[in-house]
Amino acid sequence: MPGVRLAIPMVEGQVLVSSPSAANGIYVRGMREDDLRSLKEVSSKIVYGSLDGFDERPGIVIGIRLANALNVTAGDTVSLISPRGVSTPFGMKPRIKPYLVKAVFEIGMVTYDTTIEFMPLTEAQKFFNVRNAAHVLEVMVDNPDNIDDFRGPLTQAAGNDMAMTDWRKRNSDFYDALAAESVMFFIIVSLAMLLASLNIVSSMVMLVKEKRRGIAILRTMGATRGTVMRVFFITGSSIGVIGSLAGLIWGLLICINFEAIKDGVAYISGLNPNNPMLTYLNQLPAKVDIGQITFIMILALALSFLATLFPSWSAARLDPVEALRYE
Repeated sequence: MPGVRLAIPMVEGQVLVSSPSAANGIYVRGMREDDLRSLKEVSSKIVYGSLDGFDERPGIVIGIRLANALNVTAGDTVSLISPRGVSTPFGMKPRIKPYLVKAVFEIGMVTYDTTIEFMPLTEAQKFFNVRNAAHVLEVMVDNPDNIDDFRGPLTQAAGNDMAMTDWRKRNSDFYDALAAESVMFFIIVSLAMLLASLNIVSSMVMLVKEKRRGIAILRTMGATRGTVMRVFFITGSSIGVIGSLAGLIWGLLICINFEAIKDGVAYISGLNPNNPMLTYLNQLPAKVDIGQITFIMILALALSFLATLFPSWSAARLDPVEALRYE
């Protein structure tokens, strides 16, 4: 299909992996070596061992955090235990089989580095008693952000008897948390801009009070109310424009140099902002979103313009006779 980059048949199952030091529940994914190499998120992040000969002899590939939890590395042996093993007269007997750790990867997301394990497709079929079949057909598309455009054609191609899920549903908790966090940050930024606009109002009100005599003299010399209002409107708006541009430049500099700033903060404070147990990611990349920046700039300028209307209108309504009465 146009837009589909890769289709990978897999056998999946939950097992218990154990070593002499510890045990942990994991999710096994059985796939072919060529398909595993095509997953650059895994094949390009191998830190120990190699994927060479992945299909030729039984072996597994695990995440670095799982390897640390089990206290193993490439070349060590672990045992996989599946509760659905062989049926005997005494009930279901768990299936236990040792495997060599052929490679250790580090994707950077704690969920995958801790709970995902890869093994050859044929070996996974034997381990889970699946003959010449696959549990899952994983499809990679060129643009994952537009996954909704592929649901209809993929359903038609695969058949209605296939249950379909996408990356957003599989990571719905994490995705929803990021979406809620984005909304909350927008609210915080909006409140900060509203507070800044109130500061413009207060400073402009004080400026009008200080310039009452000058406004009265201008009015007696022939300046109209519209002229006085424009003077103070331009004065207040210039504060908002300069502040918005300064914030834009400062924000872009922070985004572009985000990793360097984060490393500097970590060095000074002695803390680790990349702790994946807290962020679920070992990297926090900053992305410059032109659409959000444009919207925030428009909102900041609009608030600054609105904040100058009342002080400018008050200055225009000043009666020169009353202002000069006691001069």
